[in-house]
Amino acid sequence: MFKLGFIINPIAGIGGSVALKGSDDMAQHALALGAKPKANARAQTALKVLLPYQDEIMIYTANNQMGEQAAKDLGFNTKLVYQTDTNATQAFDTEQAVSALLAEQVDIILFAGGDGTARNIAKIVSANAIQSEQPQIPVLGIPAGCKIHSGVYAITPTAAGRVVELMVTKQLVTLTDGDVMDIDEALFRQGVVKAKRFGEMQIPSELRYVQAVKSGGKESDELVLHDISEDVISHMAEDEHGLFIIGSGSTTDFLMSELGLDNTLLGVDLVQNEALIANDLTEAELWQQLMQAKQTLQKVTLVITLIGGQGHIFGRGNQQLSPRVIRYIIGQPRGKENIMIIATKTKLTALNNRPLICDTGDSALDQLLSGFMAISTGYKDQVLYPVSSPL
Repeated sequence: MFKLGFIINPIAGIGGSVALKGSDDMAQHALALGAKPKANARAQTALKVLLPYQDEIMIYTANNQMGEQAAKDLGFNTKLVYQTDTNATQAFDTEQAVSALLAEQVDIILFAGGDGTARNIAKIVSANAIQSEQPQIPVLGIPAGCKIHSGVYAITPTAAGRVVELMVTKQLVTLTDGDVMDIDEALFRQGVVKAKRFGEMQIPSELRYVQAVKSGGKESDELVLHDISEDVISHMAEDEHGLFIIGSGSTTDFLMSELGLDNTLLGVDLVQNEALIANDLTEAELWQQLMQAKQTLQKVTLVITLIGGQGHIFGRGNQQLSPRVIRYIIGQPRGKENIMIIATKTKLTALNNRPLICDTGDSALDQLLSGFMAISTGYKDQVLYPVSSPL
């Protein structure tokens, strides 16, 4: 049985959406401003990767929102090793939970938080290794904070799950040291970035999935596709009642694979709440779905990619996305922003500055779609790129 230590900092990242630049000592203020905790949702995204191995995993965790609820909601077997007295958890609770996990000799500690959480965990893990004169237990972070400077985090929540999956399935995973970094949030709110190293922890060094403290050079397409997929999935989580039309292509195929859904590589699928609603839709079937969505005021988002080397986003291999379908989508609030175009920067660079092409068969619509559109090229990473009608 694989022994997975699991900790969530429930308030991690809570200050980001309300422009507090962090969550340290700001949780109550952030909540008062209307911020919504998201750490549990991001932690569950990582755990969902491990659902096929539920019978082989025992999750050791803390009560309520510190891990127990997220794991139980997904059906995992859990063992409670630490209980908090309040939902307003503090650094003390994280440290005590880590100590309890170390006592259970878990195989790895998977945690959701930010750089502050990593500091708390590193403090206990390092002290335990020194005291016991034993190697550190591996640790891996699920990025959930406002600031993720440390090299102990996976690039996305899904990537964190993939790394643990490698361990559960007994594949060779190399361990390396990851730096624990943090910045002074008080100075950061004044526009000053002052980072400091607070130690290191042993992490699984799967470079496809684990971020570095600093990175450069060419992007890895597989790594970036994971990042792009995570960006789309985060939008799905925020709009769980909305419909997502998934267009054709290898990039969208990768997204559907990350969702664990059957995909029509050269067709159009429909997803709601990260579940498959309809497969390989015709234009008429898609239009019928849109009319049903209209009656219930459901938001509809279209997720498409471009044809590599050509740059077409409409009119090549996705004729199911007819002018009336596209007009309905951009006729909703937010207009063209209801179209999510996803592509790696490598794919865009290969176009040699040529614009993306709309060839819907409706020249007026092609003109309407022309201009600059946002392209999702990573997790919360977008570029503006020109879109043109056919010459």
